[in-house]
Amino acid sequence: MDAFTAGLLQRIRATESDLTRARETGDDFLVDVEESELDDLHRLAAEHGVEVTATRV
Repeated sequence: MDAFTAGLLQRIRATESDLTRARETGDDFLVDVEESELDDLHRLAAEHGVEVTATRV
């Protein structure tokens, strides 16, 4: 796995974790921000052929 792929997958995991925390605390604004970031990361992964096996939260 190259550095780009590893970094992208790590960012996706971190964003999923942040999204879970935002939902648990009821921070609707932060939920929107994290969902948008996660969508962008998934789009970037798809554009570069990176398979994302993590389940979306």
